[in-house]
Amino acid sequence: MQTRNKVLDDISQLMTNAMGVAQGAKTEAETAMKSMIDRWLADRDFVTREEFDAVRAMAQKAREENEVLKARLDALETAGK
Repeated sequence: MQTRNKVLDDISQLMTNAMGVAQGAKTEAETAMKSMIDRWLADRDFVTREEFDAVRAMAQKAREENEVLKARLDALETAGK
């Protein structure tokens, strides 16, 4: 009976080690994939969220200034008639 327990213990230890190796391989594959995607994105020259938000804010401010200038121009044209 002791021999059987030893065999089961060995198989259990082997399976535990195999799961550890599989988990390590999974983590390594995820890290490699993330690095590859990060490099691909960096090569595409995409803007960051902060840059996008800054340009959007500038565009909104320019639209507002254009509306104010258009209103002034319309008032001046109306007064000139």
